Amino acid sequence: MTPPEPSVSPPLTWLYVPGDRPEVVTKALGCGADVIVIDLEDAVAGDRKEYALRATAELLADPPASAAPLHVRVNALDGPLAETEIRTLAGLPGLAGLRLPKVQGPAEVRRAAAWAADSGRPARPALYALLESALGIEHAYAIATAHPTLHGLALGEADLRAELGVRDEAGLAWPRSRAVVAALAAGLAPPPQSVHPDVRDAEGLAVSCAHGRNLGFWGRAAIHPRQLPVIEAAYLPSAEEIEAAREVVGAAATEAGALALPDGRFVDAAVVAGARRVLALAGAHRRG
Repeated sequence: MTPPEPSVSPPLTWLYVPGDRPEVVTKALGCGADVIVIDLEDAVAGDRKEYALRATAELLADPPASAAPLHVRVNALDGPLAETEIRTLAGLPGLAGLRLPKVQGPAEVRRAAAWAADSGRPARPALYALLESALGIEHAYAIATAHPTLHGLALGEADLRAELGVRDEAGLAWPRSRAVVAALAAGLAPPPQSVHPDVRDAEGLAVSCAHGRNLGFWGRAAIHPRQLPVIEAAYLPSAEEIEAAREVVGAAATEAGALALPDGRFVDAAVVAGARRVLALAGAHRRG
């Protein structure tokens, strides 16, 4: 079975902004991120959450026409706030997606989908499940296939590290691969990487993105606009990759079946599909 060839490339950069700072949200709309994620959870103090929801609803009721797609990360589904948040926001014209934190099983996704459906509005936002616990990782595929409105998975690595007692990057290798495999097995796009918490560490971010790309992730969440070009440079195909892909596609167009290129590379249907994917991604995310 050859890998799918994407007709539309999934988002590459997801920028988190605090929901209780509408001036920051407004500024972020034109920063170049593929998706803006308004955060009602970790970025907002407890006594500011009601205000954050109100400000977010006002923005989503009348969003700027030029805004990037707007998602909202609600509070934990087993807490007292998420139901009200989802019912308030679901169906608002500016809402493209809801990010569900700390999902541990498929029942939580179905519950969130039911709240969205009960909002009284015809539109249904896309749901994205964040896996942030050992149990969530164990249930990754069941979560990925829990409901038709679930469009993606992602990891919440800060909580996951704390629960697992992970002390270095090697300890997250299996959970990361599990999230990638579960998403693709369910027919979803590859997950984006979790945030890199040090906004000044561009070199570390680039190295981490290269590692994530090797694991099968696509793109990354960010917490500051300065991280966006680093993520783009790490994930977009390089000039060398594009040229190699063109050679493969060109050779396949002139000769059927498996073949070997002059430099020794073996080309079959799966290799051609991968090369076409590289060209599709490069075309969908042209720099500049």
